[in-house]
Amino acid sequence: MGDFFYGVIEGFYGRQWSWQARQGYAGFLRQYGYHCYIYAPKGDDYLRGRWREPHQPEVAEQLRQLSSHYRANQLRWGLGLSPLGLASEYTPSDKRQLQDKVKRLNELSPDILCILFDDVRGDIDGLAARQLEVAGDIMAVSQASTHIVCPTYYSFDPVLEEVFGKMPERYLHQLGAGLPADVGVFWTGAKVISSEYTAADLEPLAGILGRKPIIWDNYPVNDGRLTSNFLHLQPYTGRPDEIAQWSGGHIVNPMNQAILSRLPLQSLQAVYQQQAAYNPAQVLEQSLALLGDSALAAQLAEDIPCFQTEGLSSLSPQQCQQKLHLYQRFDHPAAREVADWLAGGYRFDPDCLTG
Repeated sequence: MGDFFYGVIEGFYGRQWSWQARQGYAGFLRQYGYHCYIYAPKGDDYLRGRWREPHQPEVAEQLRQLSSHYRANQLRWGLGLSPLGLASEYTPSDKRQLQDKVKRLNELSPDILCILFDDVRGDIDGLAARQLEVAGDIMAVSQASTHIVCPTYYSFDPVLEEVFGKMPERYLHQLGAGLPADVGVFWTGAKVISSEYTAADLEPLAGILGRKPIIWDNYPVNDGRLTSNFLHLQPYTGRPDEIAQWSGGHIVNPMNQAILSRLPLQSLQAVYQQQAAYNPAQVLEQSLALLGDSALAAQLAEDIPCFQTEGLSSLSPQQCQQKLHLYQRFDHPAAREVADWLAGGYRFDPDCLTG
């Protein structure tokens, strides 16, 4: 996989980002030291349940433009493919259709192709062998320079077995042993949504997988039944700069709110650059100042404790309406996202299984 890198994966359920927001992230990510952006929204069914079908022409054109735009900004651009429905049966016809799909994705010039086996039933005999066969067939025709696999069991969090069935014995060992050494493997940490990462969580995985894991960090994502109640605006904590030694990369999953996600995402560069001197409170103050509206920054600073830890459900209808009016006063995209959230525009997507 080469040197340690960090990036963003648009990998959440629910309301998707606009194409304008995706384009706008290129300059932002470059400014804050990110190395890549991976397009893998759960709402793009042509990369998931309808993977056998081509994207609609207008969507394919948007993706081509997105690819060119990220490359022009000297960032690596990636896609996430979830070939659903192949766990229990994988026919020669499936293989042909899958490789045809990857050839179409090659036309979008991805530098990174993620092969995603997450959020499906896993208590299936021969799961690792089947996924290795599928991944091998994909990589045989993929022109991406980097491949990353997300296992069905991407954490030791018990919730995965509760939802998807018991993990087959030695599943992760078999998957790691069968994948080429230069293929990355995603891992969310001790939990699906991990509050911290430690050497004790990550270093043993290198032995299991035969490589350092690539962190899929589910902060600040807020697409779940519980997490959609919050806006995660605080800078990163519990992510020491030693992650660069314990893992092969650090990919973060943002919120449904693209503009507000920039507040916490701005802090990741500081985590790795400032190291022991990293000060989350100072980084937050700097991030709020970069909004370019001191009144909005002051209002958000006042409300972050509520939005981050108490949540939307803690507000009475009257309090919610009062805050809605406050944020509607501002002509700013961040304020519009807050107002939209307060008005119920980001309600939980029941298809989400991440908390």
